[in-house]
Amino acid sequence: MTPAVEPPAAISAALTETNVRVASDFSGAQIVLYGAVFDPSRRPADVVVIVRGPEQPVRIARKVKVGPLWLNSRPVVFHGAPGFYIAASSRPLDDIARFRVLRELGAGVDHLPIRAPAEQRIETRYGVRDVVVSRLGSDYLLWRRAVVRLKQDLGLYSEDQRGVRFVDRGLFRAEIELPARAPTGEYRADIILFQDGVPVSTRTRTLTVEKVGIERTLYVLAHERPWTYGVLSMALALAVGWGASFAFRRR
Repeated sequence: MTPAVEPPAAISAALTETNVRVASDFSGAQIVLYGAVFDPSRRPADVVVIVRGPEQPVRIARKVKVGPLWLNSRPVVFHGAPGFYIAASSRPLDDIARFRVLRELGAGVDHLPIRAPAEQRIETRYGVRDVVVSRLGSDYLLWRRAVVRLKQDLGLYSEDQRGVRFVDRGLFRAEIELPARAPTGEYRADIILFQDGVPVSTRTRTLTVEKVGIERTLYVLAHERPWTYGVLSMALALAVGWGASFAFRRR
């Protein structure tokens, strides 16, 4: 008699809000993600939620001493860095999966695939492909840590090791805080189910953060018609300056 095969576990999730509207009084938003784990055998499971914002290049420089002066060094531009990133999990990531699995999934700020300039060769470390930046040499990790630290100080990168809570059998909930500095654009939320350190099921949901009102009008004008935006800005500045000088002259 053929033994019964246990059905694979699966996960389902949804966002309470899929569109965040940013106006002049926007001070941040809270997005609630909820879902369920479907596993007839009720094996122990962990859930990791990774939310990434649109990619933005990061330009960074450091102070170097030239004689008696401290000057900014030649800037380094990192590409592929998400404008917003949070990894929320039901327990610490290192307790859920091995380094290699976390690196392949980009789970955790230490595993974000941020590309630096002058990439010339690729080496394999810890069983995965890591980018080696020849121009930065051994300083690459220092520069990368500076990028992450900068984003963390702005509240744009974070990890919440208890951010996913099981509220009932198989039902879970996570709260994602979007700061006022959160960039606009398309966000991606990956919800990953782990069992015995292995990702067994994944769902992806999307979220849009967009400007509304006069902020959206100015944003679109600045990006789609920069010359027009520049001329109008100059005209407005001249008009304000003329108006102020006229008012003070009358006084």
